[in-house]
Amino acid sequence: MQINDRHRTTDGRERVTLVPESLDDLWHLTYIVEPGDLVAGDTTRRIQRNDDDMRDTGGEREHMWVELEVEEVEFAKFANRVRVGGVIVDCSREDQLDFHHTVNVEPRTEIEIEKIWKPDQDDRLQEAVEATENPDVAIATVEEGEAYVHTVAQYGTEERASLSGSSGKSDRGEGARTRETLFDELATILDRMDVDAIILAGPGFTKQDALDYIQANDPDLAAQITTVDTAGVGDRGVHEVLKRGAVDEVQTQTRISAEADLVDELTARIAKGSEVAYGPDQVAEAAEFGAIEQLLVLDDRLRKERGDEGEWDVDVDDIIETTEQKGGEVTVFSGEFDPGQQLRNLGGIAALLRYRID
Repeated sequence: MQINDRHRTTDGRERVTLVPESLDDLWHLTYIVEPGDLVAGDTTRRIQRNDDDMRDTGGEREHMWVELEVEEVEFAKFANRVRVGGVIVDCSREDQLDFHHTVNVEPRTEIEIEKIWKPDQDDRLQEAVEATENPDVAIATVEEGEAYVHTVAQYGTEERASLSGSSGKSDRGEGARTRETLFDELATILDRMDVDAIILAGPGFTKQDALDYIQANDPDLAAQITTVDTAGVGDRGVHEVLKRGAVDEVQTQTRISAEADLVDELTARIAKGSEVAYGPDQVAEAAEFGAIEQLLVLDDRLRKERGDEGEWDVDVDDIIETTEQKGGEVTVFSGEFDPGQQLRNLGGIAALLRYRID
């Protein structure tokens, strides 16, 4: 996510101009934008005309700038867009004011959002920005005699290292790196990288031999590695990895793994009857005591409680703000995956506590 501008407006609101760059960014937007916000951007709209030439066509689409007061937000995952619907409150054509319209937000589409930013929404926005700036996946491609390391960020890939070694399993020629040395230097480079996951790719069996070597010498590093078959190495191999969607899959699994660890800890504490709270009433009480170390809340439940469909007697925003003010951390779970579904079964909100409050 890129932020191009941010400034205060009125009544505690801030207007942010941003550009989503990935499917993840669009997903973040669905939990940032909510009814009552203002969203502005370029769009097309079918305009009805009175002239005879257009009478039977139902109007033609024109490019225009609109600002909507948001009524609904929908993440169209498989269409790679977010649909933001609402009433036009400002527009480059005055005759379109007060009509309903839907703006389709896609990657690389600049939009403006004006709202009162809640702390977790601000955190989510910053998380998306940092994901753009800091690569979280490395791709190492290896075959006999050579290895390459690239990092993957939302803006593209970058080569970080290029190694050459012997041309086969037996070493030939003075000065050539041995096969083991090649693997060792590759492992050293990967170990120094601050990434969440590593994809080890290439043709044949060399990548598996490299993984076996790393497993024997650095099991913790090996635990971060996923292997992918490719026909080439270097830029060509990286292109194959990206084309197969392996990076997206690894990033998703990394996020799921982190959420799963929290849910496992939660269920273990529930089984022991130890420092835990779940359900809105228990969690709200724990927040007031300042007892929450880690707050877990489901994304779609958070959205419902902030809208007209809320069912809780407590204010979810008060819980989040109190938790953060008293030093706790907040994790918003995706309802699409198993850890989020487990959290849904516990009422959509839970907390790991510093101490018991009962």
